[in-house]
Amino acid sequence: MKQTRNYPKVNVTPKAERSIVAGHPWIYNTEITGAEPYENGSLVDVLSRRGSYLGTGFINDHSKIRIRLISRNANDTFDEAFWERRLRYAWEYRKAVMGPDVSCCRIVFGEADSFPGLTVDRFGNILVTQTLSLGMEKIKPMLFRLLYRILTDDGQKIDGIYERNDVGIRKLEGMEENKGFFPLAGVAVPESTKTEITENGIRYTVDFENGQKTGFFLDQKYNRHAAARLCRGKRVLDCFTDTGSFALNAASAGAEHVHAVDISSNAIAAAAENARLNHLDGRIDFETANVFDLLPKLAENPKPQYDVVILDPPAFTKSRKTVRNAERGYKEINYRAMKILPRGGYLVTCSCSHFMTNSLFCSVLRSAAADAQVSLRQVEARQQAPDHPILWNVPETEYLKFYIFQVV
Repeated sequence: MKQTRNYPKVNVTPKAERSIVAGHPWIYNTEITGAEPYENGSLVDVLSRRGSYLGTGFINDHSKIRIRLISRNANDTFDEAFWERRLRYAWEYRKAVMGPDVSCCRIVFGEADSFPGLTVDRFGNILVTQTLSLGMEKIKPMLFRLLYRILTDDGQKIDGIYERNDVGIRKLEGMEENKGFFPLAGVAVPESTKTEITENGIRYTVDFENGQKTGFFLDQKYNRHAAARLCRGKRVLDCFTDTGSFALNAASAGAEHVHAVDISSNAIAAAAENARLNHLDGRIDFETANVFDLLPKLAENPKPQYDVVILDPPAFTKSRKTVRNAERGYKEINYRAMKILPRGGYLVTCSCSHFMTNSLFCSVLRSAAADAQVSLRQVEARQQAPDHPILWNVPETEYLKFYIFQVV
């Protein structure tokens, strides 16, 4: 039997109703037709135009995504026990799909785990969070306390929870930017904002205070290993190397030599330090350079210098408005990479933008290959690691496209 509903009621358009019924959790500001008084960041019940219950979610006037649903079950009670079940479910899922790699993985992936706007990454003994919705912001003290207890009760050692809320999107949601350790009762604040992790047998120093996003990109974990399998005895160019992860995997797998490039001198310094940490610094050259400038220069050399080129760029587009510009960027670097590879060489290429869909990315690669007058033999097509699960009814959770080709 349905419980008595005490949440403010919000009516939505037929378009929003169809989207909710299909399983999507977002309701946009243009899809609301009426609402009872509510407080931003609070829970509201969403009703169809006929008054039937569709779901419950967090509402925020500051966001274009006005409501983020957390449940479509009218019998759910959103108390602490409810959120504890959700967190335990997310943790048990990671243990199942990551196995021994659960020590470094994404524990909470926003909408894919029904925690809209919340990210929690684990780097060994440190949890790093990012809270991008007001609803999650309001209940995060409870969530972080529960998560700490769930993990420590399961025998996991957690020394602290660090918040990386230094992102502009928080202002669009009506929140301030900030970063720092979240206070946990009875837990001393760690002295350092750096920690060491091991992934695929490679050691990294993770600067979770200043590194990109939460400090390290965990989604490419198994893609790095897949690329490294091809690198033994080969000369490798790793573009957009960031902390050096692809370069280090390639060198560890027995590459003859690796040339790692990034436009950020800080990233290059961190990557070089990671190479020294793994005693691989003698097998990798690091260069601070703009890849868009470097690749055309390398193409001027008539003799191929590399057997493998790895392209792991940042997202070239974060909105539909800039997709066309992103297409040109992706085509340029892939075209140039194909031109510097010999026949039989390997191209490792990817896009981490949701708005650059798989079909569009493949179209760009086909166009680049045609212009470079080469053919692409697909070796592998991959996506993000399973700790970043994809919900088929929420396309936004599918963002990483990863391909390995042989150029023939």
